[in-house]
This record gives sequence, C-alpha cells and structure tokens, in this order.
Amino acid sequence: MLANMSPAVVKVLTIAGIVAASVLLGLIVQKVLTARARRMARKTAMPWDDVLVDSLSGYVVVWFFLIGLAVIFKFVHLRPETLKILQKAIGVIGILSAVSFVVRLSKKAIEVYVDKFVDVPTSIFKNAAMIVIYLLGFVIALDYLGVSVTALVTAMGVGGLGVALALQETFTNLISGLNILMTKKIRPGDYIQVGGGGEGHVTDITWRNTTIRSPDNNLIIIPNSKLGQAVITNVHLPEKEMGLLVPVAVSYDNDLRAVERLTIEVAREVLANPERGVPGFEPRVRFHSFTELGVQFNVILRVREFTDQFSLRHDFFLRLHERYRKEGVSFPIPARTVRVEKE
Repeated sequence: MLANMSPAVVKVLTIAGIVAASVLLGLIVQKVLTARARRMARKTAMPWDDVLVDSLSGYVVVWFFLIGLAVIFKFVHLRPETLKILQKAIGVIGILSAVSFVVRLSKKAIEVYVDKFVDVPTSIFKNAAMIVIYLLGFVIALDYLGVSVTALVTAMGVGGLGVALALQETFTNLISGLNILMTKKIRPGDYIQVGGGGEGHVTDITWRNTTIRSPDNNLIIIPNSKLGQAVITNVHLPEKEMGLLVPVAVSYDNDLRAVERLTIEVAREVLANPERGVPGFEPRVRFHSFTELGVQFNVILRVREFTDQFSLRHDFFLRLHERYRKEGVSFPIPARTVRVEKE
C-alpha cells in the first residue's frame, strides 16, 4: 500500500508516526517511572521522593516529544539554514522545559521543607527561587543561541546601580521580610498588635509586605520595612495562653471574704469551658483599693489565646452578675453632691 503512495504522503505519515510514537513512549516511560518512584517513596520516610515524582509529571512526555522532533530532522531533508533554526528552537524549548521543571521542583521542595520543618510562609522563598532559576535559564538559553553572555552581564552590571537606586524601597522591604522570617518573631497565624494602630492575625509574609486580617475581617497590608521599624506586640509568643485581669467593684456593705469566695466559684465555672478558658487553672481575686466607686479588685483568669478573652469576659460578667444578685451582693452606687444656690 505504501508503494502506491506519493513520497510526500509517505513523508507526512512517517513524521506523524514518529511524533505519535515519541509521545506514546513518553507516556509509558512516565507511567512506569512514576509507579516505581512511588513504590520507592513509600519505603522511605523522607518526602523528597514524592517531591521529585510530583515535579516530573508532564515533563517526561515533553522531553520525549522533543527527542522525536530531533529524530524527524535526521530523516527529513531541509535547507541547512532552516534545519539549524529548528534545531536551535528545539534546544531552547528543551532548556526552558528543564528550567520550568527545576522551578517546580524547587517550589515543592521549599514548600515541604518550610511548611513542615521551619513553619514560616513559603511565598517569599518560592518567588526568590523562581526569579533566580529563570534568570539562570535565560542566560543558558542565550549562551546556547550564541549570544555573548559576558557583554550582557557587563551591561547588566552597569545598569544595576541605577536599578538598585530605583528599587531601593523594594530591596528594603525584601531584606526586612527575610529578617522577619528568619527571626521567627512574627509567624503566620500569630496575633499581633502594631504600634500606631492595627492588629489581627498574620496571614502571609511576602517579599514586599505582610498581610494581617483584623478582627472585623478586613485585610491590613503593611510594608515589611514599616513593620520592621514598628513596635509590635505578639500575643502568641512565647505561648498562646495568657492571663486575663478582669476589674470588678462592689459596695462597702458586702462581706469581702464572701465576695471573694463567690467570685472564685463563678470564675471556675467559666474556666471549665475548654474552648475558651484553661481548665485546671486556679483563679484568684486581688483587692487593691477603696475608692468612691466602692471596693475595687481584679479577678485573675487564664484564656487559651488572645481572641478568647472577649467571649470569656462576656460569659464571666453574665454569670457573676446573676450570682451576685442571687446572693445579695450589692454593686457600688456613685455618690454625687448636688449644690443648689439661691438667687
């Protein structure tokens, strides 16, 4: 049947067959390698095997396809100039695919290492790795195409000073962001209070800014350089649990020992809720002053984290008010002097 076909048709069928065979072979090799690699990954405790397998997905087929194209150019007679351009194009595509594979591999590796071992956000490291790898890939591709890399590096060095001056603020934010991540004094999930206003949970730290979700569910974007200079209170360090002082006042007519006993009983009931309080913590009452507003004292409680104090304080006041009224404990009524002048 092939003998009856024209040479052009035979050539097209041959090219199509080589392309199909290379893609099919790539799919088979990728499936076999993936299956074997996953079996080996299950036998090891380290996550690097899984990272490599996930990163290879799709690239094996691309590389076999490029090999198939290279084989085609060996059989197809083309003009030398055209053949050289196509071979260069295949080489550049191969370099770019390899660079893309390394970028994916580095991102997954950083994700695994940072998220599981260092516990800091990964976006700033992934972005930095991506930029560096793409720049190296760009230089390699230019060198493959015959472009003078030395001249390019020299030109970049001359213009680098001007770029550095123009991006001074960006570099400052980058260095501040790296400092924040390395010192681990601010981490994703921490609740921080920034001097000058603004507080909430840290959601991400990027190369340029830090994002905070405020209690009213708004996002606060703070440049890393500003955050590095601000006075910050991290209420999640050194631990999330924190003491809570609740001020209370009663009138002078009450038995203060009875007030102390009732208050501690109510405090124990409130702290028994493990969702907000810390069960087992022994609350304390500390009287501290006699004022015109009655006898004032603080109730010392303990909450699981900073944001739990609001609901726990609410529950405590409701229960305390109900118990005081039931036991006859009176609250102070401010005394006021009214002076009436006759005309």
